[in-house]
Amino acid sequence: MNDHATDTERTFAALPPAQGRGFARTWWGHAWLKALEDTALDGQQVRTGRRLARAGAVGAVSVRPGRITAVVQDPDGTAHRADVLLERLSEDQWARFLDLAVERSGHLAALLDRDLPPHLVEDAAAFGIELLPGIGDLEPECDCDAWDHCGHTAALCHLVARLLDQDPFVLLLMRGRDERALFGELRARDAAADAAEPDGVDAAEVFAAGYVLPPLPPLPDPLAAPGLPPSLVTDAVPAPGVDPAALEFLAAQTAAAAHRWLGGALEASSESHLADGDLSVAQDAVRLAAGAPGSLLSDGEVLDRLARGSGRSGEQLVHAVRAWRAGGVAALSVLEEEWTLGPEAHARARAALESAWEGDERPPLRAAGNRWTVVGTGQQLRVGRDGRWWPYRMEDGHWVPAGGAARDPASALATAEGATAMGEEGG
Repeated sequence: MNDHATDTERTFAALPPAQGRGFARTWWGHAWLKALEDTALDGQQVRTGRRLARAGAVGAVSVRPGRITAVVQDPDGTAHRADVLLERLSEDQWARFLDLAVERSGHLAALLDRDLPPHLVEDAAAFGIELLPGIGDLEPECDCDAWDHCGHTAALCHLVARLLDQDPFVLLLMRGRDERALFGELRARDAAADAAEPDGVDAAEVFAAGYVLPPLPPLPDPLAAPGLPPSLVTDAVPAPGVDPAALEFLAAQTAAAAHRWLGGALEASSESHLADGDLSVAQDAVRLAAGAPGSLLSDGEVLDRLARGSGRSGEQLVHAVRAWRAGGVAALSVLEEEWTLGPEAHARARAALESAWEGDERPPLRAAGNRWTVVGTGQQLRVGRDGRWWPYRMEDGHWVPAGGAARDPASALATAEGATAMGEEGG
């Protein structure tokens, strides 16, 4: 990311066109675009701005406290100066934000690593310090004399979402603090906290008194894989109501979950769907299969029992597990249910498809219910009930999930095309 910085302003060179990709990948980038969509009264202007930004019509972007500016060109070459204003935080708000940032070492480390930890944003919001914009916070100004967001200010906002993805300090500059000043204040507060008188007994005094502590034992090596419980299937007659094979399966699944936790590989998003409410028997069977070790899923008896219990064939359960791992209940619904979109939902889906590609770049699509198949290829797009787009590809005569959901159909299709290419290389 090429930029020129002064004490209070940064100027970013124009970015290349964003063909076939979404404008935001980070959670704060998505929050920025949501603020634009919630603020603009005319959704058509937002879509026009998306097309202009995707075509590379936004020039160099100037970012300074309270304002972002760029020149945006219409398709006919007419240039317009577009500005978007965002209220700066007060000195009291900044002081409280900096205090919150150094209260937890993880917050400070994330900021130094150019990450914006969501817990820090939530803690700040609890004190009335809104870092991310909300409804009405992105105030437009454009020399085309539009009184609301026009295509030019919407295009600027879409391009800024890409800048925010690369560096969240762009947002903090808009709110009133340039990077150098912010880092300086953070380090000063962190040093002051370290110099504060600690509670308890001074460690130096303890060691000076002659106490010698034994060395700590070495940390154990991480397990390469979760262990499996001993077989519970014996010649003994089990107690009434106890199924040894099922109990063995549940114990193994619990061990696998514990291994993921201890290894630090379990992401909150991958289990978040478990708290969405009560699951049906068919859904819970897929959840159990998705969390089981691979060695158990290769066991035909276990797989058949889960499949029969959920009303699926073994192959259908394998596809359902793939969907569950891509997005839980929502992804499973998209895999196994086909529905007809209502007028409003259909209009939104059509608008998203029309704005995702420029001109003749959009691939030919054949629609059926909530599914759009790319004619002559092995790729398909499915829209969920929440408006997100899911990538699918043809595999052994069946449509199977190719990845997680995206807000932009072009991004979802790129995922499907990538999965198809990888499958062909592997085959």
